[in-house]
Amino acid sequence: MKCGAGRLRMLVTLVTMLFLSYNILAEEGNKNIPGGGIDSIAYSRRLIHRLGVDARPTYIFPTNSFLRGENMTMTPIRKSISAHLKYSFQYFPNSYTDRIYRGAYQGIGLGYYSFEHHDELGNPLAIYLFQGARIARFNPRLSLNYEWNFGVSFGWEPHSDYNYYNKVIGSKVNAYINANFYFNYILSRQVDLVAGADLTHFSNGNTRFPNAGLNTVGLRVGLVYNFNRNGDFLSKPSFQPPVPRFPRHISYDAVVFGSWRRKGVYIDETSQVAAPGAFAVAGFCFNPMYNFGYNFRAGVSLDGVYDESANIYTDKYDSDRFYRPPLSYQMALGLSARAEYVMPYFSVNIGVGGNIIHRGGDLKGLYQVLALKIEVTRSSFIHIGYNLQNFHTPNYLMLGIGYRFHNLYPTFHR
Repeated sequence: MKCGAGRLRMLVTLVTMLFLSYNILAEEGNKNIPGGGIDSIAYSRRLIHRLGVDARPTYIFPTNSFLRGENMTMTPIRKSISAHLKYSFQYFPNSYTDRIYRGAYQGIGLGYYSFEHHDELGNPLAIYLFQGARIARFNPRLSLNYEWNFGVSFGWEPHSDYNYYNKVIGSKVNAYINANFYFNYILSRQVDLVAGADLTHFSNGNTRFPNAGLNTVGLRVGLVYNFNRNGDFLSKPSFQPPVPRFPRHISYDAVVFGSWRRKGVYIDETSQVAAPGAFAVAGFCFNPMYNFGYNFRAGVSLDGVYDESANIYTDKYDSDRFYRPPLSYQMALGLSARAEYVMPYFSVNIGVGGNIIHRGGDLKGLYQVLALKIEVTRSSFIHIGYNLQNFHTPNYLMLGIGYRFHNLYPTFHR
């Protein structure tokens, strides 16, 4: 477990350092922008720096007997609350980046969670990347926005011999995934009020048992301070040059990934036992994508995987002994349909597919992919994904790197 936690911490540190470097590079780019005129505004890389605070009271979905009351106090666990401190930046209004991506902002957040029964769950701290943008604007001051958060949470009290009721959280380090939709009201030149709904998921990506995960729904209320927002940010210029036409084209994403996972093995139709140790996973994706516009690309993907845990089995008369099948029973080649939502620095990729070459067993059926791609250079990226089987069974993490060939996508944020 220490090895797995170390890998997650190293990945978060690397991603955070890369993300902070984007901010520095964007500020350096300002020095090369000529002052004055509509063109300089359209191409501007000037940034608005933002600092936000949130409070998020939530309801915990009772998806497990532990949460429904099978715990030390024999009472349901229903509530949690968290406080968040967030730094973000966005591009100046009326620049190409602002108009194409509907006021997109991105940043780094820190959240502290307080749970009922914290002696069994802990009070974890989450560090995460986030990005949001406008969905609809009702008037110059009021808009409906979305935001996603993705990161790692530390400080859980996991399942153990002394915490045996907790069948929800199996590790001290867990992934943190959040989506929220909120109204943004501009109170003044510097201050925005935000209020909306919040969805959160915690799990360890099947890297340790148990991995039932924790899901919450609730409210988000907060304030955002904009340090250097201009006084005329609510007004529109008399003339806006049209956004440059997007060159539609096909690009090709090549990704290699690896991870580790735990495995539960069925000893009969209903009962499972946990196989000892962690199992290696490695694979690749080759994904031609048609770029329809600035925000969307779609295509198909050729997906190969080696899963060391696939099709292992145990003797039903001696469940302490496990056996591995021949290598061909642990490898597969599949095809999936992919769609990708594109924003500055980040792209969210989803896919549904099935293995077409395999030896059956665990590798049969459909698989689903949800992945975040984080720009490193114009055409290279970090790939952080998760694979599910048949829409409900946790499979494995996909931690990798990728490169985009024939990349004709125009960027104004670099």
